[in-house]
Amino acid sequence: MNYLRLSMAVAAAATVALTGCSTTTVSTKSEPTYEDAANSKFMNVNREAINRLVAGVDVNKLAGTPVLVATVVNVNDLRRAAPLGRTLSEQYASFMVASGFNVKELKLRGDVFVREETGEMMLSREVKDIARAHSAGLVVVGTYSTAAQFTYISLKLVRTDTGQILRGHDYALPNDADVSRLLQAPR
Repeated sequence: MNYLRLSMAVAAAATVALTGCSTTTVSTKSEPTYEDAANSKFMNVNREAINRLVAGVDVNKLAGTPVLVATVVNVNDLRRAAPLGRTLSEQYASFMVASGFNVKELKLRGDVFVREETGEMMLSREVKDIARAHSAGLVVVGTYSTAAQFTYISLKLVRTDTGQILRGHDYALPNDADVSRLLQAPR
């Protein structure tokens, strides 16, 4: 009987010892969940940015005046936008609608950009023509600039008739996997 107890004790000790020596770990990469998506920091930061941009703008005083949201473009080439710029513009428009602004959809006319003229940002003739066609009083314009660790975004709320900048807001996104992929040209 002592032999049986001794054998069981040795087997238990060996199991514990071998388990403690195991260096093989199985790495499982979990897929993102719907909860992760609902709590997306990317979307939350962009929502906060548009909220800051329009802070203090009395939607009631606008009396339903249409607002346009131009494509957010690369500051180094104002004629181009990566998927990031188009995604940001889509989100800004959605967030503004949720805040009570009368945002007009522009996809029917194609992307609306801002052009560079003598070193400063000006609304292009196309934006002014589209604004007039929609009776839009305001337009959200923006640029992004990619650096090593962050992508910097500059937003402006501009009067379409005078080009006056009413509000501005700057913020940064980390160049994580999602932002890096959105900065790539579509294939």
